[in-house]
Amino acid sequence: MTTANKITVVRILMIPVFVTMAIYYGQSIQRGAPLEWQRFTAIAIFLVAAVSDGLDGYIARRYKQRSTLGAILDPIADKGLLLSAIITLSISNWSDIDPEYGRFPAWFPVLVITRDAVILVGAGVLHLLNGKVQVKPSWTGKVATVLQMAAIAWVMLQLHFLSLLYVVIAAGVFTFISGIIYVMDGVRQLQAEGHAHAKVD
Repeated sequence: MTTANKITVVRILMIPVFVTMAIYYGQSIQRGAPLEWQRFTAIAIFLVAAVSDGLDGYIARRYKQRSTLGAILDPIADKGLLLSAIITLSISNWSDIDPEYGRFPAWFPVLVITRDAVILVGAGVLHLLNGKVQVKPSWTGKVATVLQMAAIAWVMLQLHFLSLLYVVIAAGVFTFISGIIYVMDGVRQLQAEGHAHAKVD
């Protein structure tokens, strides 16, 4: 259990605390008596977790602490934080003034979860058939992650200089495109190993 892995574990433990604060704040909005300390606590936890993502990576590289456990825990922490925020901010309204800025439309978490599920299942199939999986991060996937983070910030910080719907649509488009690219890459890997076109005798 290296220092980098300990930080990653703390990030994972922050997720349920963030979700709890986010849901409680949404409930206070429904009661008509917003408890802003809950909102600020949720934002602070999310920011600390997001910043520590870069910190544990830096420590792992700087002090040569890369490990198999870290390679497993790090994406769990990353995806866990993003998905929990997107899902929570889809079922909990964070705006008592304009509900359209207080939560995500239902299709957004469905799209994000579906893409990640397809990638996960595809990786499992590749590992089963090829014995190896080559995941090449695409620029569209990176843009999708940045836009998902931006959409989360739009709700939590209640930014109004651009419609939340535009940010969510942009994040949704890149999420969908990146999913298609990962699927196509997976099919190419299967074809390279001769699994994509099975012959029927």
